[in-house]
Amino acid sequence: MSFYTSLSGLKAAQSDLSVVSNNVANVGTVGFKKSSSQFGDIISASPLQSSALSGQGTRLKGIDQEFTQGGFQSSERSLDLAISGQGFFVTKTGVTNGSISYTRNGSFSVDADRYVVDNSGAFVQVLPTDASGTITATGIASARNLQLPLTSGLSRATASIDLSLNLPNTADIPANRSVYGASNPYAFDRFDLNSFNQQAATTVYDIQGNALPATIYYTRLTTPTSTDPNSTWEARLFVGDSQVSADGDPTTVPPAPLIMTFDGNGTMTGQGYYDTATPPVLQPLTGAIDYADVQPAGAAAALALSIDYGSNTRQTASPFTVKTFNQDGYAAGQLDNVTVDSEGLVTASFSNGTSQALGKIMIANFTNPEGLRQLGDAKWAATGASGDPQVGAAGSNGFGSIASGSLEQANVDITEELVALIQAQRNFQANAKAIDTANQMTQTVVNLRN
Repeated sequence: MSFYTSLSGLKAAQSDLSVVSNNVANVGTVGFKKSSSQFGDIISASPLQSSALSGQGTRLKGIDQEFTQGGFQSSERSLDLAISGQGFFVTKTGVTNGSISYTRNGSFSVDADRYVVDNSGAFVQVLPTDASGTITATGIASARNLQLPLTSGLSRATASIDLSLNLPNTADIPANRSVYGASNPYAFDRFDLNSFNQQAATTVYDIQGNALPATIYYTRLTTPTSTDPNSTWEARLFVGDSQVSADGDPTTVPPAPLIMTFDGNGTMTGQGYYDTATPPVLQPLTGAIDYADVQPAGAAAALALSIDYGSNTRQTASPFTVKTFNQDGYAAGQLDNVTVDSEGLVTASFSNGTSQALGKIMIANFTNPEGLRQLGDAKWAATGASGDPQVGAAGSNGFGSIASGSLEQANVDITEELVALIQAQRNFQANAKAIDTANQMTQTVVNLRN
C-alpha cells in the first residue's frame, strides 16, 4: 500500500511543479495571474473505523488562481490600459455575435477597420455615452464594440465672428474714395489700393465645411475737425467675391457697408449703416452686427454671419493691428488623438479642434473571480462558480480605476516561485525515496522466503 501512497505524493509533486513552472514561464505575460496547487489527504473511513488510522496518500483538490494586483509598467501608448483595483476588461470575439471573455491584459491596438482589439483580435467592449460622456445604457447587453472614427463627421457653418482691432488715427482719407454725400457716395474698388486704407482676412465655413475667404476692407471717411472731434470709418465685408450688406437685407443694392464712429479719445461710440434715402441717413446699430445672408460661389448654402467688434476696437496713434479675429465654424476634422481618462471615458480629438466621446470602457466584476475558467492569453470566461458578471464604469460601485499609458504586469514573485520549485523538487525526491524504501522492504521480505 505504501507504493500507492508514495505514488500519489509523486503525482502531487509533479502537479505542483507544473503549476510553479507555468507561473515562472508567464512572468512576462501582461495581466497574467499566478496559480497555486491545493492538496488534500486521502482517508478511507467508515462509521466503525478506529481513529488510529494512517492515510492513503494525497490528491490534487484544485488549482487556485490568485487575482492580486500586479505592478504597473509605463507605456507611451494611450490604448495601453491597466486597472487599478478590482475588475476585468470585457472583450468579444465577433463584430455582432461572439463569445465574451474577461481579461486584465489592457494591451489594445486598432485593426484595419479601426476597431480597438486585444492581442488576440477580440473587440474591446464599451458602454454607450452621450456627447457629454454620461452613460446612457447599462448591463452586459448594452455593450458595443469600440471603433475609432476616421473623421469627426461634423462640420459647422460659421455664424459668429469675434473681431477686435486698432485703427490708426493718423490715417488719411484715400484719394480715390468719395465721401458720403458726394455725387458718387458708394465708390469703392477692392482691387484698387487707393480706395481703402487697410484690410483683414480670415476663413469661414459653410454647412458642409467648405472653406471660404472672408475679407473686411477698412476705409477712413472723416477726420476730426475743430467743430467735430469724431472720426468715421467704413468696413466692407466680402465673403468670396460677394459683398455682404450690414443692414441685414440681402436685397439692398449696392450692399451697405458698416459705419464705425470713434470719439476724440479713440473709443468706438457708434455703429450703423447708411440707408438708400437721398441724402443717405445713418441708421444706428448696437452690439453684434447681423449681416445679410450671403451665398458666394462654392458655398453649399447661404451663410448668416454676425460680427462683434467688442470693446477692444479702438482708434489710436498705433499702427493698424488686428488683435483678435475668431470665427466659430469648422470643417470635418481628421482623427488626431485618442485619450482614456481614469473613469474609462474614451475621447477622440480631431484636427478641427472638436472632440467626441466614444464610450466608457466596460469593467466587469465577479462575486468569486477564483471560479473563472482560464482560456489562455490572460483571459477568463464566466462559470457557475464565478457567478454572473456585474458590469459598470471604472471608478464607481467598487470597480477599479483605469490608468492609460500603463500595463499591468504578472503578479508573479520570481523569488517565491524559485523557492516553490525547490520545495516541489524536494517533495518529489522524498516520495521517490519512500518508494525506494518500500521496494527494499518488499525485496527483503521476498528474500526471507528464499
